[in-house]
Amino acid sequence: MYGWRGRVGLIVPSSNTTMEMELHEALPEGVSLHTSRMPLREVTEEELIKMSALAVESARLLRDAQVDLILYGCTSGSFIGGIDFEKEIEEKIEREVNTPVITTSSAVIEALRILDAQQIIVITPYTNDINQREREFLESNEFEVLDIRGIGIVENTKIGKLEPYEAYRMAKAMFMEEADAVFISCTNFRTFEIIEPLEQDLGIPVVTSNQASLWLALRELDVMEKIPWLGKLLTEF
Repeated sequence: MYGWRGRVGLIVPSSNTTMEMELHEALPEGVSLHTSRMPLREVTEEELIKMSALAVESARLLRDAQVDLILYGCTSGSFIGGIDFEKEIEEKIEREVNTPVITTSSAVIEALRILDAQQIIVITPYTNDINQREREFLESNEFEVLDIRGIGIVENTKIGKLEPYEAYRMAKAMFMEEADAVFISCTNFRTFEIIEPLEQDLGIPVVTSNQASLWLALRELDVMEKIPWLGKLLTEF
């Protein structure tokens, strides 16, 4: 049986081409991934909020696969309306399908806290408007955002075409000695290949949307397997 250690139900934007691939690459033996999608082409505030209204229907389809956990796999889609908005998404889905729910944004917050990160650098593929919403969300969770920079992409499929080295180079250019961690945001931004070398080069933990999502999903399933090539988060915690 696939998923004998646990089944993760993943909800992603329809235009996301990265998250499933990265998670499949890293999932421990015995953990399976089952995906449902929500319509989204452009990463704008209006489209992200519209997409979130369809989350419950996507979750109902995953319930039919008897998943043990539902992961709302969109960073901007879970922080866009603020701290209460993210919690409402979790509660609404959980109430409807009677299955534990986490969001990528909640996973990132938990990851940064367990790494004892207070002052962070944030790298995104987003526009300035979306970056401002992300700054507000992180600061409302009591993190100090030393710097946040994006690439300014609206079309989500273009984000999925970015090479991992783009995030690596941005992090190196933005690095500050006072930073406790680097956070690379967006589940459609490919990062798994550069987490370990970036941590080695900067000397601080690196958190990415997909890495944090995987970490929290495995913790919720009580699968405590270490994945060293995904950095400190999946090695020591």
